[in-house]
Amino acid sequence: MHSSTSTSSLWRPWTPITQQAGSLRIVEARGNRVRDAEGNWYLDGISGVLNASCGHGHPRLIEAATRQFEQLVHYDPMVSSHDPAETLATRLAELLPGELNETCLLNSGSEATEAALRIALQYWRNIGEDRNRVITFEAAYHGTTYLAQQLSGLPFTASEWAPPFPIEHIALPAAPRAMRTEESADALIALFAKALETGPPAAAVMVEPLLGLGGCVVLPAGFLARLRQLCDRHGALLILDEVFCGFGRTGRMFGFDHDGITPDIVTMSKGISGGYLPLAAVTVTSSIKETFVREPIAQGLRYGHTTGGHAVASNVANAVLDVMADEKLVENSATQGATLLEGLRKLESSPLITDVRGLGLVVAVEADSPESAAAVATAAAQAGVMTRHERGVIRIAPPLTITDEDTAEALQKFSDAVEIAAAAHR
Repeated sequence: MHSSTSTSSLWRPWTPITQQAGSLRIVEARGNRVRDAEGNWYLDGISGVLNASCGHGHPRLIEAATRQFEQLVHYDPMVSSHDPAETLATRLAELLPGELNETCLLNSGSEATEAALRIALQYWRNIGEDRNRVITFEAAYHGTTYLAQQLSGLPFTASEWAPPFPIEHIALPAAPRAMRTEESADALIALFAKALETGPPAAAVMVEPLLGLGGCVVLPAGFLARLRQLCDRHGALLILDEVFCGFGRTGRMFGFDHDGITPDIVTMSKGISGGYLPLAAVTVTSSIKETFVREPIAQGLRYGHTTGGHAVASNVANAVLDVMADEKLVENSATQGATLLEGLRKLESSPLITDVRGLGLVVAVEADSPESAAAVATAAAQAGVMTRHERGVIRIAPPLTITDEDTAEALQKFSDAVEIAAAAHR
């Protein structure tokens, strides 16, 4: 054993070291609620971070994991496939539109981004074209592995090191609260059109259907459909990041379903396993996969992880799809999300609140400052509703299993929290 002059501790990511000691510790979760070490129960308004589609402790998901643990925990995917992964790939092909039939299973959203970029760039080499430029939002967040972090232009998540290929970031033409108009759609499309028309031919455009960490920005209706047309015109692949939006979070199965389009590549994680186990997927069109027989070294995809498509996680993912269908959770997301959004929009009369926006069961309340957002989030937690805030935006994203009573409780307690914060601010 090595001696140490200090006590050992868990090093939590994205959290200032000086704030880690004595912070909140969640020890239990049931349904739509979580309990801290002090015995306090909270309505879980941040499950969207995991996209806990089926709520916490769902017996059917626990049973699916237990059954698979007893049969086959996992096996090296470079050596053999297994039934849970094969079944999941087939079911994803049935859920996704068009030629999106070919799935690679991984562990995390960051890995999915990494794989999607490698696939896109290698595709162009496979067909004999030299394309490696990627266009994305400045306010994007696609993960924190090396290539994924290069895509973000957000100060907190952007990479400090130079990217290995050209990346062009598109800034929003207006404040997030102004991005839901037809005028903003025109301005946004004009920016992407200019990026595609100038410089070397783009390999891919990669976007989120809703900018999550970048301010929970709801993009204009029809934007993705027009972006699809732009990519087709310039031959660029369209990659949709559904890590946060996928599996019912926005009131549709996938965020891009709101515009009725088919991307060339789609990345998924979090909601694919209901947040229960690490799992991710990259699904591509059959025409993209077919070119990989020309890859000069492996004649296939030279990317993957030993634990990718873990058998237990894949079996849970299949159970998640069953639960979502049986309990109509996508429909519930749309219904409860509309109620939550309508109720929270009344808070725009508060001097602290500048905008309320949302899509399905992800609603953002924008405060006049990061300090106000922190005060509201603190007051909400004290009232029994967990939320998450980044800079001046408070995000409320409960499990898709939320009930009418839970929604009413969240509205009342969060509204009270805004009043408390506003009174203290005066």
